Amino acid sequence: MAQQGSRGVARVLAKLKSSVEEGRYYEAHQMYRTLYFRYCSLQKYNEVLDLLYDGASLLLKHEQQTSGADLALLMLDVLEKSKTEPTEEHITRIASLFSLVSHGSPERHQYLVRAVKWSCGDIYKLGHPRLHQLLAQTLWKEKNYGSARYHYLRSEDGGGCADMLVELHLLRGYPSEIDLFLTQAVLQYLCLQKKVAASQMFDTYTKKHPNITRQRGPPFLLPLLNFLWLLLSSIESGKVTYFTVLCEQYQTSLNRDPSYREYLDRIGQLFFNLPAPKPQQGPGGIFGNLIQGLLGGGLGDDDSEDEGTMGGTSSGRQPLATEELD
Repeated sequence: MAQQGSRGVARVLAKLKSSVEEGRYYEAHQMYRTLYFRYCSLQKYNEVLDLLYDGASLLLKHEQQTSGADLALLMLDVLEKSKTEPTEEHITRIASLFSLVSHGSPERHQYLVRAVKWSCGDIYKLGHPRLHQLLAQTLWKEKNYGSARYHYLRSEDGGGCADMLVELHLLRGYPSEIDLFLTQAVLQYLCLQKKVAASQMFDTYTKKHPNITRQRGPPFLLPLLNFLWLLLSSIESGKVTYFTVLCEQYQTSLNRDPSYREYLDRIGQLFFNLPAPKPQQGPGGIFGNLIQGLLGGGLGDDDSEDEGTMGGTSSGRQPLATEELD
């Protein structure tokens, strides 16, 4: 019986594919929706997921954005209703459809938000890292650096994020910001307790950036790079005295961006059991706003034109618009 059912589904898919290839898009879209309701009523979730993914892919590849995005959203609907756990197959499919939905499609952000929300769980409260990684890769290809950075920070791919930041700095950053691009991202990774990704980012960025590799570090010519190198070492050692002295010795360099102190306060709490500083600007103060934005702060709107400074404020100039990540 199962084999007969599989053959029946295969025949339906073949017929629907022919309809799309022949340009009968409306007819195909309505048939996909009819089958969606039918299979869901029978709780044949695996079959309907295959059906919707196939249909969404076909329609989107034929530039039927509205119909294709509709089926992609229905696929997420099935994943939610069936309480399906995130797997590599489902995550890869979601990311594949996201890459096919047009940047200007009104359904794209809705799709992204629902996909990340579905992937959240007890372990991954900000969404599954693998999904964030694949979303970031797509957004990077589209040169949407701000949103790509947002999702990279919520992934475990520090190396990929570093590659993107090297490209971004070379394209749009000022020479004086070469260390700022890296410092902010490493500190934010650490605030999200992703010390492995933070180390990967540091190693990749310092090895691949052409203007750093010529400096033959570590130690580096730029103080902030040395600070990050020593900071990552201090976290491994767990010695609070080392951390405290390090922050004091590099205070002048850290003053280049006022947000660094807030991030380091959080890092001190997470990795060295230091107490939280007293709020200075109402509940949470600047610190609370920074960290709350990092831990929540939306889902990286891929339609946004904001790409962020990515670095700091030392030069007083902003080659990119202010990013609402911090």
